[in-house]
Amino acid sequence: MKVLMTNGTTAFLRTLKEKHPEANIRILENATNALAYYEGNNTDLFVEERIYETVDYVGDVKEEGFVVMNHIPVTDEGRPIFEDRFKNRQGKIESMPGFQALRVLKPASGHTYVVFTQWDDERSFQNWVESSSFQEAHKRGDDEKEKKPPYSAGPSYVHHYRVID
Repeated sequence: MKVLMTNGTTAFLRTLKEKHPEANIRILENATNALAYYEGNNTDLFVEERIYETVDYVGDVKEEGFVVMNHIPVTDEGRPIFEDRFKNRQGKIESMPGFQALRVLKPASGHTYVVFTQWDDERSFQNWVESSSFQEAHKRGDDEKEKKPPYSAGPSYVHHYRVID
């Protein structure tokens, strides 16, 4: 499954959604940014989009919710390591109250993957971050704590959004 994303003003992105009602575009917004998110096979929706392939996915992206996008730069050599880590994950996030969806997205160009999670609300996400399951899923050995992961091509960064449509 392909994922397309593009940024713009909320008003502009709503016109894209209205222009393509069959496409099931989600509009996401935070205090400084708005984003259109689409899953499917139609690649003619946006003029300037970022295209991703789905490495792993669980659940359906809903019309309402709190979205966290963790952007992780990955080296070319590290792609198999990074992808394998998610393909072999233990799946504990799915059992968390408030969990809606997960997408691990591989960029068609560039080197920054996106780990997309959707939650009922921000509190559900915070409960996941504070859980022992989260700690287990993100633990590294003592000798790895000082080093960056072997797949890392730089620091990761996170964006939070609310689905508004």
